Amino acid sequence: MKSFSKMVYPYVVWMIIMIIVPMLMIVLYAFTTQGNDVLTFQFTLSNFARFFSDNVFPSVLWRSLKMAVITTLICILIGYPAAYAMAKSKPHSQAVMVLLITLPMWINMLVRTYAWKGILSDSPLSAEVQVYIGMVYNFLPFMILQIYTALSKIDPALITAAHDLGANDRETFRTVIFPLSLSGVISGITLVFLPAVSSFFIPKLLGGGRFVLIGNLIEDYFISTGDWNFGSAISMIMAVIILISMYVMRRFDKQSHEEEAD
Repeated sequence: MKSFSKMVYPYVVWMIIMIIVPMLMIVLYAFTTQGNDVLTFQFTLSNFARFFSDNVFPSVLWRSLKMAVITTLICILIGYPAAYAMAKSKPHSQAVMVLLITLPMWINMLVRTYAWKGILSDSPLSAEVQVYIGMVYNFLPFMILQIYTALSKIDPALITAAHDLGANDRETFRTVIFPLSLSGVISGITLVFLPAVSSFFIPKLLGGGRFVLIGNLIEDYFISTGDWNFGSAISMIMAVIILISMYVMRRFDKQSHEEEAD
């Protein structure tokens, strides 16, 4: 067993190089000013003060959060009935449906977004609506699959017992099925909200540069403007928001598991 533990070392090294070191660099850039060299770092909070002192940046952040929340709600409204219909189907039909949902995910998300750009190029829809379409299309499968997995794990005996006790279909869904599927809903929210709030190429392609989200700001300050310090500060603000969101979702997930155990 001890010899097998050494197989973890390459993954630890990979995580340090590809995750920890870049994150430390972002923190370093966020709290320093431009023009530093290795020996004379000048630490400052001016990058964060700049973000919150200008009304434009908080408004972009608020727009990103609003779009991520609305995208997540739309995915729930579409995804739950779809997942429920899949779970109620025959096993062979379920396999086909899962394949149909996962099949577009085999294609790169960027390519799929370019396809939607061509479809919506002559559409009278506003840039905001087009961005919503792109986000829902790209992130909906994550919601459906998570809810479907949770629904498929529900013991049919519990539903039979609810009917035997006099509950109709609506009451059975409200008291048995939906509470037991909440873990899938919460997992789906996490998988949709987090990438939606930080997305940059979907609004860039479908919004035509007229609809800027926080991910576009980060991209612009790193690539176009070259202000890595301010871009890192925005990245850190987004990282804090994402960590808080993950903590809240974990609390809800833990609570739902405790209710299932009871």
